[in-house]
Amino acid sequence: MTGFLVKRFLQALVVLFLVSVIVFTLLHLLPGGPARAILGPKGTPQQIEHFNHQQGYDRSLPMQYVMYLKRLLTGDLGDSYKLNSPVFELLKQRLPKTLLLTVLSTVLAVVIAVPLGLLQAVRRGKASDYALTGLAFLLYATPVFFLGLIMIILFAQVMPIFPAEAPQGETIGQLLGDFTGLVLPVVTMAFGIVAMFSRYMRSAVLDNLTEEYVRTAMAKGQSSRRIMVRHVLRNALIPLATLLGLYLPTLFSGALVVESMFNYPGMGLLFWNAAQGSDFPVLLGVTLVVGIATVLGSLLTDILYAVLDPRIRSVA
Repeated sequence: MTGFLVKRFLQALVVLFLVSVIVFTLLHLLPGGPARAILGPKGTPQQIEHFNHQQGYDRSLPMQYVMYLKRLLTGDLGDSYKLNSPVFELLKQRLPKTLLLTVLSTVLAVVIAVPLGLLQAVRRGKASDYALTGLAFLLYATPVFFLGLIMIILFAQVMPIFPAEAPQGETIGQLLGDFTGLVLPVVTMAFGIVAMFSRYMRSAVLDNLTEEYVRTAMAKGQSSRRIMVRHVLRNALIPLATLLGLYLPTLFSGALVVESMFNYPGMGLLFWNAAQGSDFPVLLGVTLVVGIATVLGSLLTDILYAVLDPRIRSVA
Protein backbone atom coordinates (compact mmCIF):
# COMPACT_ATOMS: atom_id res chain seq x y z
CA MET A 1 0.00 0.00 0.00
CA THR A 2 2.84 2.41 0.88
CA GLY A 3 4.66 1.79 -2.40
CA PHE A 4 1.44 2.34 -4.33
CA LEU A 5 0.77 5.67 -2.60
CA VAL A 6 4.38 6.86 -3.04
CA LYS A 7 4.25 6.04 -6.75
CA ARG A 8 0.98 7.92 -7.24
CA PHE A 9 2.24 10.86 -5.17
CA LEU A 10 5.38 11.19 -7.31
CA GLN A 11 3.27 11.09 -10.45
CA ALA A 12 1.08 13.85 -8.99
CA LEU A 13 4.19 15.98 -8.35
CA VAL A 14 5.24 15.62 -11.99
CA VAL A 15 1.80 16.70 -13.19
CA LEU A 16 1.81 19.65 -10.77
CA PHE A 17 5.14 20.73 -12.27
CA LEU A 18 3.60 20.59 -15.75
CA VAL A 19 0.59 22.60 -14.53
CA SER A 20 2.93 25.31 -13.23
CA VAL A 21 4.75 25.38 -16.59
CA ILE A 22 1.45 25.76 -18.47
CA VAL A 23 0.26 28.62 -16.25
CA PHE A 24 3.66 30.30 -16.53
CA THR A 25 3.41 30.01 -20.32
CA LEU A 26 -0.11 31.48 -20.30
CA LEU A 27 1.26 34.43 -18.34
CA HIS A 28 3.68 35.22 -21.17
CA LEU A 29 1.04 34.70 -23.86
CA LEU A 30 -1.06 37.57 -22.54
CA PRO A 31 -1.70 40.26 -25.19
CA GLY A 32 1.31 42.56 -25.25
CA GLY A 33 3.02 40.62 -22.47
CA PRO A 34 2.28 40.60 -18.72
CA ALA A 35 3.11 44.28 -18.23
CA ARG A 36 0.84 45.55 -21.01
CA ALA A 37 -1.99 43.21 -20.00
CA ILE A 38 -1.84 44.33 -16.36
CA LEU A 39 -1.10 48.06 -16.79
CA GLY A 40 -3.54 48.40 -19.66
CA PRO A 41 -3.34 50.41 -22.89
CA LYS A 42 -2.61 53.63 -20.98
CA GLY A 43 0.66 52.29 -19.56
CA THR A 44 3.61 54.33 -20.78
CA PRO A 45 6.84 52.70 -22.05
CA GLN A 46 8.59 53.94 -18.90
CA GLN A 47 5.95 52.34 -16.67
CA ILE A 48 6.14 49.06 -18.60
CA GLU A 49 9.94 49.04 -18.35
CA HIS A 50 9.78 49.73 -14.60
CA PHE A 51 7.14 47.01 -14.11
CA ASN A 52 9.15 44.44 -16.06
CA HIS A 53 12.26 45.22 -14.01
CA GLN A 54 10.33 45.15 -10.72
CA GLN A 55 8.69 41.79 -11.50
CA GLY A 56 11.78 40.28 -13.14
CA TYR A 57 10.23 40.04 -16.61
CA ASP A 58 13.39 41.53 -18.16
CA ARG A 59 15.37 38.42 -17.24
CA SER A 60 15.74 35.13 -19.13
CA LEU A 61 12.74 32.78 -19.23
CA PRO A 62 14.40 30.04 -17.11
CA MET A 63 15.25 32.61 -14.43
CA GLN A 64 11.73 34.00 -14.58
CA TYR A 65 10.32 30.51 -14.09
CA VAL A 66 12.56 29.93 -11.06
CA MET A 67 11.36 33.22 -9.58
CA TYR A 68 7.77 32.24 -10.39
CA LEU A 69 8.16 28.93 -8.54
CA LYS A 70 9.67 30.69 -5.53
CA ARG A 71 6.69 33.05 -5.41
CA LEU A 72 4.27 30.12 -5.70
CA LEU A 73 5.93 28.27 -2.82
CA THR A 74 5.55 31.35 -0.63
CA GLY A 75 1.90 31.83 -1.63
CA ASP A 76 2.57 34.83 -3.87
CA LEU A 77 0.21 34.62 -6.85
CA GLY A 78 0.53 38.26 -7.76
CA ASP A 79 -1.82 41.15 -7.08
CA SER A 80 -5.24 42.00 -8.42
CA TYR A 81 -4.93 45.49 -9.88
CA LYS A 82 -8.71 45.76 -10.12
CA LEU A 83 -9.44 44.81 -6.50
CA ASN A 84 -6.13 46.13 -5.12
CA SER A 85 -5.52 42.96 -3.15
CA PRO A 86 -3.16 39.96 -3.31
CA VAL A 87 -4.60 37.13 -5.39
CA PHE A 88 -3.71 34.62 -2.66
CA GLU A 89 -5.84 36.51 -0.12
CA LEU A 90 -8.77 36.64 -2.55
CA LEU A 91 -8.55 32.90 -3.19
CA LYS A 92 -8.11 32.24 0.52
CA GLN A 93 -11.41 34.01 1.17
CA ARG A 94 -13.34 32.51 -1.73
CA LEU A 95 -12.03 28.94 -2.05
CA PRO A 96 -13.62 27.59 1.18
CA LYS A 97 -16.99 28.93 0.05
CA THR A 98 -16.74 27.21 -3.31
CA LEU A 99 -15.62 24.02 -1.58
CA LEU A 100 -18.69 24.23 0.67
CA LEU A 101 -21.00 24.58 -2.32
CA THR A 102 -19.22 21.78 -4.22
CA VAL A 103 -19.12 19.36 -1.28
CA LEU A 104 -22.79 19.89 -0.36
CA SER A 105 -23.95 19.45 -3.96
CA THR A 106 -21.73 16.39 -4.51
CA VAL A 107 -22.87 14.70 -1.29
CA LEU A 108 -26.50 15.37 -2.19
CA ALA A 109 -25.91 14.02 -5.70
CA VAL A 110 -24.23 10.83 -4.43
CA VAL A 111 -26.95 10.25 -1.82
CA ILE A 112 -29.57 10.44 -4.57
CA ALA A 113 -27.65 8.81 -7.43
CA VAL A 114 -26.41 5.64 -5.66
CA PRO A 115 -29.84 4.25 -4.64
CA LEU A 116 -31.29 5.56 -7.91
CA GLY A 117 -28.71 3.65 -9.94
CA LEU A 118 -29.25 0.53 -7.84
CA LEU A 119 -33.00 0.76 -8.37
CA GLN A 120 -32.59 1.17 -12.12
CA ALA A 121 -30.27 -1.85 -12.31
CA VAL A 122 -32.50 -4.08 -10.18
CA ARG A 123 -35.59 -3.12 -12.19
CA ARG A 124 -33.87 -3.19 -15.56
CA GLY A 125 -36.21 -3.16 -18.53
CA LYS A 126 -39.26 -2.22 -16.46
CA ALA A 127 -41.34 0.95 -16.60
CA SER A 128 -39.59 2.53 -13.61
CA ASP A 129 -36.19 1.94 -15.25
CA TYR A 130 -37.29 3.62 -18.48
CA ALA A 131 -38.84 6.53 -16.59
CA LEU A 132 -35.76 7.15 -14.44
CA THR A 133 -33.45 6.74 -17.43
CA GLY A 134 -35.46 9.31 -19.39
CA LEU A 135 -35.35 11.70 -16.44
CA ALA A 136 -31.59 11.22 -16.09
CA PHE A 137 -31.01 11.98 -19.77
CA LEU A 138 -33.23 15.06 -19.52
CA LEU A 139 -31.30 16.40 -16.53
CA TYR A 140 -27.96 15.59 -18.15
CA ALA A 141 -28.91 17.42 -21.35
CA THR A 142 -30.22 20.49 -19.51
CA PRO A 143 -27.65 23.31 -19.10
CA VAL A 144 -26.86 24.33 -15.54
CA PHE A 145 -27.97 27.92 -16.12
CA PHE A 146 -31.37 26.71 -17.37
CA LEU A 147 -31.80 24.53 -14.28
CA GLY A 148 -30.93 27.54 -12.16
CA LEU A 149 -33.50 29.69 -13.94
CA ILE A 150 -36.18 27.06 -13.40
CA MET A 151 -35.30 26.87 -9.69
CA ILE A 152 -35.44 30.64 -9.32
CA ILE A 153 -38.75 30.96 -11.16
CA LEU A 154 -40.44 28.06 -9.35
CA PHE A 155 -39.12 28.36 -5.82
CA ALA A 156 -38.23 32.05 -5.51
CA GLN A 157 -40.99 33.70 -7.55
CA VAL A 158 -44.00 31.44 -8.20
CA MET A 159 -43.66 29.75 -4.80
CA PRO A 160 -41.40 32.04 -2.75
CA ILE A 161 -40.02 29.32 -0.50
CA PHE A 162 -36.31 30.08 -0.88
CA PRO A 163 -34.45 33.34 -1.63
CA ALA A 164 -33.15 33.87 -5.17
CA GLU A 165 -29.84 35.19 -3.85
CA ALA A 166 -27.31 33.03 -2.02
CA PRO A 167 -26.15 34.03 1.49
CA GLN A 168 -23.50 36.75 1.55
CA GLY A 169 -21.61 35.88 4.74
CA GLU A 170 -17.85 36.27 5.03
CA THR A 171 -17.32 32.96 6.83
CA ILE A 172 -18.54 29.39 6.39
CA GLY A 173 -20.49 29.68 9.64
CA GLN A 174 -22.37 32.71 8.35
CA LEU A 175 -23.19 30.95 5.09
CA LEU A 176 -24.50 27.89 6.94
CA GLY A 177 -26.42 30.19 9.27
CA ASP A 178 -28.55 31.22 6.28
CA PHE A 179 -29.03 27.67 5.03
CA THR A 180 -32.24 28.44 3.13
CA GLY A 181 -30.19 30.64 0.81
CA LEU A 182 -27.92 27.68 0.01
CA VAL A 183 -30.74 25.37 -1.03
CA LEU A 184 -31.26 26.59 -4.60
CA PRO A 185 -27.54 26.79 -5.56
CA VAL A 186 -26.82 23.37 -4.03
CA VAL A 187 -29.82 21.67 -5.63
CA THR A 188 -29.08 23.28 -9.01
CA MET A 189 -25.54 21.90 -9.03
CA ALA A 190 -26.59 18.53 -7.61
CA PHE A 191 -29.27 17.85 -10.24
CA GLY A 192 -26.77 17.99 -13.08
CA ILE A 193 -24.41 15.64 -11.24
CA VAL A 194 -27.14 13.14 -10.27
CA ALA A 195 -27.90 12.39 -13.90
CA MET A 196 -24.33 11.31 -14.71
CA PHE A 197 -23.66 9.52 -11.42
CA SER A 198 -26.87 7.47 -11.57
CA ARG A 199 -26.11 6.30 -15.11
CA TYR A 200 -22.59 5.22 -14.13
CA MET A 201 -23.97 3.50 -11.04
CA ARG A 202 -26.59 1.64 -13.07
CA SER A 203 -24.01 0.39 -15.58
CA ALA A 204 -21.56 -0.65 -12.86
CA VAL A 205 -24.22 -2.59 -10.94
CA LEU A 206 -25.39 -4.37 -14.09
CA ASP A 207 -21.80 -5.35 -14.93
CA ASN A 208 -21.22 -6.75 -11.45
CA LEU A 209 -24.50 -8.69 -11.39
CA THR A 210 -23.14 -10.90 -14.18
CA GLU A 211 -19.90 -11.75 -12.34
CA GLU A 212 -19.09 -15.21 -10.97
CA TYR A 213 -18.90 -14.07 -7.35
CA VAL A 214 -22.57 -13.03 -7.47
CA ARG A 215 -23.66 -16.44 -8.74
CA THR A 216 -21.46 -18.11 -6.10
CA ALA A 217 -23.00 -16.02 -3.33
CA MET A 218 -26.50 -16.85 -4.59
CA ALA A 219 -25.61 -20.55 -4.70
CA LYS A 220 -24.55 -20.35 -1.06
CA GLY A 221 -28.02 -19.12 -0.17
CA GLN A 222 -27.21 -15.48 0.61
CA SER A 223 -30.12 -13.09 0.30
CA SER A 224 -30.34 -10.69 -2.64
CA ARG A 225 -30.15 -7.72 -0.28
CA ARG A 226 -26.96 -9.02 1.36
CA ILE A 227 -25.35 -9.71 -2.01
CA MET A 228 -26.30 -6.27 -3.28
CA VAL A 229 -25.11 -4.33 -0.23
CA ARG A 230 -22.04 -6.35 0.77
CA HIS A 231 -20.63 -7.36 -2.61
CA VAL A 232 -22.13 -5.60 -5.62
CA LEU A 233 -22.31 -2.10 -4.12
CA ARG A 234 -18.65 -2.08 -3.05
CA ASN A 235 -17.41 -3.04 -6.51
CA ALA A 236 -19.89 -0.78 -8.28
CA LEU A 237 -18.58 2.22 -6.34
CA ILE A 238 -15.17 1.96 -8.03
CA PRO A 239 -16.24 3.66 -11.32
CA LEU A 240 -18.11 6.26 -9.28
CA ALA A 241 -14.96 6.98 -7.27
CA THR A 242 -13.12 7.58 -10.54
CA LEU A 243 -15.84 9.90 -11.73
CA LEU A 244 -15.75 11.89 -8.51
CA GLY A 245 -12.05 12.61 -8.85
CA LEU A 246 -12.07 13.42 -12.55
CA TYR A 247 -15.26 15.49 -12.33
CA LEU A 248 -13.62 18.30 -10.32
CA PRO A 249 -12.96 20.61 -13.31
CA THR A 250 -16.56 20.17 -14.45
CA LEU A 251 -17.75 20.91 -10.93
CA PHE A 252 -15.83 24.18 -10.99
CA SER A 253 -17.35 25.17 -14.33
CA GLY A 254 -20.76 24.40 -12.87
CA ALA A 255 -19.91 26.40 -9.76
CA LEU A 256 -18.87 29.33 -11.96
CA VAL A 257 -22.31 29.45 -13.58
CA VAL A 258 -24.25 28.78 -10.38
CA GLU A 259 -22.30 31.31 -8.32
CA SER A 260 -22.82 33.95 -11.00
CA MET A 261 -26.56 33.27 -11.16
CA PHE A 262 -27.16 33.27 -7.41
CA ASN A 263 -24.48 35.88 -6.58
CA TYR A 264 -22.72 33.35 -4.38
CA PRO A 265 -19.45 34.84 -3.06
CA GLY A 266 -17.18 31.98 -4.14
CA MET A 267 -14.26 31.44 -6.48
CA GLY A 268 -16.49 31.01 -9.52
CA LEU A 269 -17.99 34.47 -9.07
CA LEU A 270 -14.48 35.86 -8.52
CA PHE A 271 -13.37 34.29 -11.82
CA TRP A 272 -16.43 35.63 -13.63
CA ASN A 273 -15.88 39.19 -12.39
CA ALA A 274 -12.15 38.95 -13.18
CA ALA A 275 -12.92 37.82 -16.74
CA GLN A 276 -15.26 40.75 -17.24
CA GLY A 277 -12.66 43.17 -15.88
CA SER A 278 -9.63 41.56 -17.61
CA ASP A 279 -8.03 40.98 -14.21
CA PHE A 280 -5.39 38.56 -15.52
CA PRO A 281 -3.56 37.82 -12.24
CA VAL A 282 -6.83 36.60 -10.71
CA LEU A 283 -7.70 34.56 -13.81
CA LEU A 284 -4.31 32.84 -13.79
CA GLY A 285 -4.44 32.30 -10.03
CA VAL A 286 -7.83 30.60 -10.27
CA THR A 287 -6.61 28.54 -13.24
CA LEU A 288 -3.63 27.35 -11.20
CA VAL A 289 -5.82 26.42 -8.22
CA VAL A 290 -8.26 24.49 -10.43
CA GLY A 291 -5.34 22.67 -12.05
CA ILE A 292 -3.94 21.70 -8.64
CA ALA A 293 -7.41 20.60 -7.50
CA THR A 294 -7.71 18.40 -10.60
CA VAL A 295 -4.38 16.72 -9.88
CA LEU A 296 -5.31 16.19 -6.23
CA GLY A 297 -8.68 14.82 -7.31
CA SER A 298 -6.95 12.30 -9.56
CA LEU A 299 -4.65 11.32 -6.67
CA LEU A 300 -7.67 10.91 -4.40
CA THR A 301 -9.25 8.70 -7.06
CA ASP A 302 -6.22 6.41 -7.06
CA ILE A 303 -6.35 6.15 -3.27
CA LEU A 304 -10.07 5.36 -3.33
CA TYR A 305 -9.40 2.74 -5.98
CA ALA A 306 -6.84 1.08 -3.74
CA VAL A 307 -9.18 1.15 -0.75
CA LEU A 308 -12.15 -0.27 -2.64
CA ASP A 309 -10.25 -2.87 -4.68
CA PRO A 310 -7.09 -4.43 -3.15
CA ARG A 311 -6.29 -6.08 -6.51
CA ILE A 312 -5.34 -2.69 -7.90
CA ARG A 313 -2.74 -2.26 -5.16
CA SER A 314 -1.09 -5.55 -6.01
CA VAL A 315 -1.03 -4.81 -9.75
CA ALA A 316 0.30 -1.26 -9.19
